[in-house]
Amino acid sequence: MMQGFLHEENSFWVFVLVTLLLGGGAAWLTGRAIALTWRPWWQLVGYMLILGLTVRFIHYALFGGTLLSVYYYLIDTTICFSISLFGYGATRAGQMATQYRWINKRTGPFSWRRR
Repeated sequence: MMQGFLHEENSFWVFVLVTLLLGGGAAWLTGRAIALTWRPWWQLVGYMLILGLTVRFIHYALFGGTLLSVYYYLIDTTICFSISLFGYGATRAGQMATQYRWINKRTGPFSWRRR
């Protein structure tokens, strides 16, 4: 495994817990909330920049990680942003298929098409 590429901790499981489970869960719910309020996807950018700082702080405060690391901040923020886009896409596809079912049909977990 590429030690230090995605995480700086001694344990890969700390990265999984903090970045993927805690940060990713918050990112998914943020994407879902943005979609449910019919706001555009690009508003996720600002929220994920803040969430990336939060994830970095949790790494620092609980597990002794580096707080001010631009590289690991970008890794955490990119992962959270990606997960938030999935949450946004899944929610928006559901909205379009249920609220406009006379004109749209859901074609996958993240897509819909016109009938």
